[in-house]
Amino acid sequence: MQVLIVDDDKLVRIALEALLSKNGYEVFSATNGEEGLAILEKHPSCRVVISDWEMPVMDGIEFCKAVRGQERPGYIYFLLLTSHSQVSEMVIGLSAGADDFVSKPYNPPEVLARLRAGERVLSLETRDVAIFALAKLAESRDSDTGAHLERVQHYCRALCQWLATQEKYKDTIDTEYIRLIFQTSPLHDIGKVGIPDAILLKPDRLTPQEFEIMKLHTTIAARTLDAALAKFPGVAFLKMAKDIAESHHEKVDGSGYPYGLKGDDIPLCGRIMAAADVYDALVSPRVYKPALTHEEAVKIIEEGRNKHFDGDVVDAFLAVGDKFTEIRRQFA
Repeated sequence: MQVLIVDDDKLVRIALEALLSKNGYEVFSATNGEEGLAILEKHPSCRVVISDWEMPVMDGIEFCKAVRGQERPGYIYFLLLTSHSQVSEMVIGLSAGADDFVSKPYNPPEVLARLRAGERVLSLETRDVAIFALAKLAESRDSDTGAHLERVQHYCRALCQWLATQEKYKDTIDTEYIRLIFQTSPLHDIGKVGIPDAILLKPDRLTPQEFEIMKLHTTIAARTLDAALAKFPGVAFLKMAKDIAESHHEKVDGSGYPYGLKGDDIPLCGRIMAAADVYDALVSPRVYKPALTHEEAVKIIEEGRNKHFDGDVVDAFLAVGDKFTEIRRQFA
């Protein structure tokens, strides 16, 4: 595993490099947060940071905030090396995004133990890989969707990031909520594994009777994820995955399916997913329709304000339109 050490004290860096190298870690080092960011950009597979708190140019707190504020391919486990031991100071570090602390003067066995704890946390990302692989397996039955899962993940995150800046959502959408919706949104159509090929892969518009069968993918997914929740109650990502899969075809005016929910009775994650999913469907070509332009899709979503789509989500969509076009280009 690769570890980045960031400390302006040369002796500390040398000692830590020797300790970690001896124990099988590949080590990079920097003297301040700005250098550390550059190294992480150059080496995206580096997943652990040990950073001093007090440094010139960019200290450990600002460095940690910068790391958490960037989009990265994987989670970075962040250890703060510090002489700060007051509870209030620990709160500052944790609020900045630090995962753990190592007190100065550090104890080598403690450093290694905390690194191994970090490795256990990082190993949980295999769950994310399994979730995405499961969603891809379901999607593989419909080769017409391209990189749909990747696009809706990023659309949902962009919408959430904007909504999180609004007073109304400050206590609802935090970094954990954004992480969960990014992680679970690929499961929105997993219920389609239970839809017959003759309907799922039909190269034309569905008849009313066929559409009623297609609608069942929402409740098929909900039953599947409910079974998982029964075995693992309280698991947040399973609850959000179920809410998204079950409610992303509901409409705020009550004309959606499967239950005809209205307004705030629709889970927020489902309302967010609805806009992301419809936008991607509009701008993607299908055998029975050409792709619309971004501008045409924007007009349709605006017209659906407070009918199909939540008004706040539409505001978010209009505010981050440039991000949507960039995501669409990146995952074409």
